[in-house]
Amino acid sequence: MEKTIIELENAAQTLKLLGDKTRLTIMGLVKDGECCVCEFVEVLQMSQPSISQHLRKLRDAGLVKEQRRGQWIFYSLNTSHATYPIIQQVLEQIPDQKEKLRALEDAGLRIQCDL
Repeated sequence: MEKTIIELENAAQTLKLLGDKTRLTIMGLVKDGECCVCEFVEVLQMSQPSISQHLRKLRDAGLVKEQRRGQWIFYSLNTSHATYPIIQQVLEQIPDQKEKLRALEDAGLRIQCDL
């Protein structure tokens, strides 16, 4: 019985995090790959500290994974998270964010994090 309550709380926490437009966009951007903080800054036109705060919330909840490469940290979707099926369903219902990443690539901004 208690397990259901925990799962419900996890679902509610995930949905609450996804209820923020910036975090939902970030999740859409990492749906099919990984992104660096500077890419989020470019796409979302927000300050790096603001983006980092959103990423910290997603990371602390376990919704995204981070991998450090040199001075850069890359973020990707945590597909093994307990609420991933919910995340997957939500992301399927929003516009694909790949176009934003393509625009970054076309502008030459997608590679600025490479070592």
